[in-house]
Amino acid sequence: MKKLLRYLKPFKKQVILGPLFKLTEAIFELLVPTLMAHIIDRGVGRSDLPYVWKMGALIVGLGVVGLGCALTCQYFAARTSQGVGTLLRQDMFKKIGQLSHRELDQFGTATLITRVTSDVNQLQVAVAMLIRLVVRAPFLVIGATVMAMTIDLKMSLIFLAAIPLIGLTLYVVMKKTVPFYRTIQKKLDRIGTVSRENLEGVRVIRAFSRQEQEKARFDDASGDLAGTSVRVGRVSALLNPLTSIIMNFGIIAILYFGGYQVNSGALSQGQIIALVNYMTQILLALVVVANLVVIFTKASASATRVSEVLETVPSIAQQPGAAVPAPTAGCPKVQLRDVDFRYFTGENALTDISFAVQPGQTVGIIGGTGAGKSTLVNLLPRFYDAVAGTVEIDGQDVRQWPLDALRAQFGLVPQQARLFTGTIRENLLWQVPDATDEQLWRALDIAQASEFVQKLPQGLDAPVQQGGKNLSGGQRQRLTIARALVGMPPILILDDSASALDFATDAALRAALARIEGSTVFIVSQRVSAIKNADLVLVLDDGQLVGSGTHHQLMDSCQVYREICLSQLSEEEAAQ
Repeated sequence: MKKLLRYLKPFKKQVILGPLFKLTEAIFELLVPTLMAHIIDRGVGRSDLPYVWKMGALIVGLGVVGLGCALTCQYFAARTSQGVGTLLRQDMFKKIGQLSHRELDQFGTATLITRVTSDVNQLQVAVAMLIRLVVRAPFLVIGATVMAMTIDLKMSLIFLAAIPLIGLTLYVVMKKTVPFYRTIQKKLDRIGTVSRENLEGVRVIRAFSRQEQEKARFDDASGDLAGTSVRVGRVSALLNPLTSIIMNFGIIAILYFGGYQVNSGALSQGQIIALVNYMTQILLALVVVANLVVIFTKASASATRVSEVLETVPSIAQQPGAAVPAPTAGCPKVQLRDVDFRYFTGENALTDISFAVQPGQTVGIIGGTGAGKSTLVNLLPRFYDAVAGTVEIDGQDVRQWPLDALRAQFGLVPQQARLFTGTIRENLLWQVPDATDEQLWRALDIAQASEFVQKLPQGLDAPVQQGGKNLSGGQRQRLTIARALVGMPPILILDDSASALDFATDAALRAALARIEGSTVFIVSQRVSAIKNADLVLVLDDGQLVGSGTHHQLMDSCQVYREICLSQLSEEEAAQ
């Protein structure tokens, strides 16, 4: 949690002045029992009504000033906590954007959302309580004890005996609850995962009538969280009763021993009432301390989770000051040399991959499910780093390229068509923000999307709902292809991006792509018809490159490719 204290630096004034105002309020609060003792002993005891009115007015005045101090502190606390929360969310969002695919896969989407929302909210509460109560509560405990000493030193021993017992109770409870709160945050992640899967897959769930099973799965995750929360709640619930019992025994001791002191004339009735009030103030302050322990215990667990994200070093990071390497004359546009790749654990997803692609060539990549096709094309823009071998663009290792410059070489169309809330125009302008309408319509023409966009009442300014839910699957795919084509990138990657297109539209798209001059195109597809006319066809099987060449060459030399072709085409069609 100490590592996050730097976020308080922009709010130094509030962090200093807020507790000072709260301290002033606490001082006034400590004066009230003594003033009440004077009213009872002198005003009531001597029937001095003017004195009662005067001291009563003083108490009211202290209350009004104390209220003003409390409100000022509350303002500072709210401003600081919200400011810290805003800075934390901004930094976390920025850091998440810098993480490579490997770290994003390790964390998972659900836990990152929980950390940006729930965990940061918990830290905001802790910051507010830090300013409002962390100084006030201990000061009231110490101050009430000191004030009791000024009244009677022997009676203050009761205070000195009660406070360590309360401290021991707090320590034991805190030690028991800290692990629980860390577990609770992890269980929140699980609920987030289940909720996200259900919301994104609601159509599939309903299509298979799996509502009851998914409800049971959510209930299981929710019940697991509830069970843990109940267990920690049982421990935390002991705080207030235990502290109240100790304090009430303290009050009983004051009344018991104080009665003898009053009978002997050593203490007055007003002083006994003042001592009881001070004990009550300590009780209330320690209840606040008990609640603070719970809040800061939760915040400690959340701070650890937030720090994990902020301190994660991306495995693929922008190199400061790195220059764009000059292309090697006459070299392939893309070349892989003995590349191996694996994910977190297990066997290689790719093994000993080597091939070269010349500028302007069209490359088809085909293979069975899980053969490593998408993994292969994800290495080109350096979404992941190869564990062995090199990936080269223009003759230079991709690790020598600045990331921005490297990825500007690519137009990528992923398997899942991702569109963002806004308009069609805003989605198309992602890579080239200053692109003209002429460039946008050219990209739409190539992607076979201009016809349906022209039919929309608002054309390029037609709205796109979250995820493009107001468009069909084929329309979304064509728009993502157009988005990648707006800047006419040197390298275009189509990762099974025509799966929702009919054969006629797919054929028209491939014909339009073939007319683009200068672009090196990678087409990942399960359809033989989509890649059979490519200049180079790469055949993957279980992470290995089992064939490369033209369609006709592979029909003669690669059994895997031949089997794939004959499963989709007749002998006559495959021979064409």
